[in-house]
Amino acid sequence: MTGPAKAGDIRLSFEFFPPKTEEAAEQLWRTADVLAGYAPHFVSVTYGAGGSTKAPTLSTVARLLRETPLNAASHLTCVGATKDEVHAVVDEFRAVGVRHFVALRGDPAGGAGAAYTPFPGGYANAAELAGGLSALGDFEISVSAYPEKHPESPDVAADIDMLKRKVDAGATRALTQFFFENDDFARYRERVEAAGITIPIVPGILPVHNLAQVQKFAGLCGASVPAWLAARLGPIDDDPEERARVAADLAAEQVRGLIALGVTEFHFYTMNRSQLVSAVCDAVGFPRSGVSHRGRAATGAAA
Repeated sequence: MTGPAKAGDIRLSFEFFPPKTEEAAEQLWRTADVLAGYAPHFVSVTYGAGGSTKAPTLSTVARLLRETPLNAASHLTCVGATKDEVHAVVDEFRAVGVRHFVALRGDPAGGAGAAYTPFPGGYANAAELAGGLSALGDFEISVSAYPEKHPESPDVAADIDMLKRKVDAGATRALTQFFFENDDFARYRERVEAAGITIPIVPGILPVHNLAQVQKFAGLCGASVPAWLAARLGPIDDDPEERARVAADLAAEQVRGLIALGVTEFHFYTMNRSQLVSAVCDAVGFPRSGVSHRGRAATGAAA
């Protein structure tokens, strides 16, 4: 039986979202510049429901592929679009070099928490979307997974059945929703493996920049924020430096615990900021080059 992987043998990936302003764009490129130093397996860029961010997502992914060494994947949803419209989007992304999609159903048109209704003539869910992508080309296809169950699933068994449908349709990796209790991930992975699912289940790690914001996110996506986490971060909310230090320590502790469970891949939700993520990666011991892809010293201070 092999022991936990060494930090240098672990694959990382980072999630970005398309910027809305020139200032936000500059922050994203500083962040990508820094995080490129960890030689991630890939980075992904989010995509709004119904293609609401198609243009900025496309331009962001295209620039990442054109100007950086990063392997950029695009999120893709099936909300508010026919199959033909989705296929046209895939063709646009393929034309700029995208070979990896993160296939998601997407939030309902009314926003998270609203009732979901498949779009007429469109893909009904992420499993169908993954199947459509498989038919369109030899794409790498990542999908989502939920250690604490998708909020719309009636139970965990139904949730895992949906994951199996995604895998049967061509998914090659599952990226999990963020979580803070490693026991939740361990139990979920056991149930996934018992269902005969063999693709990598990659834990999604969210270093906490803002406790209130994370609590809001958790309420929308069915994740939970443990009382111990709120107790650690709440009292220091008005001390940015201490809050960042503690948040990085907590995330690094979570990652080390998952490595001890045999995890060899991690997906970081960056919020387009590098400082906390790089602090976590450095604390765990993930190697990085001293020079970023644009030739500057790779430090987290700029973002």
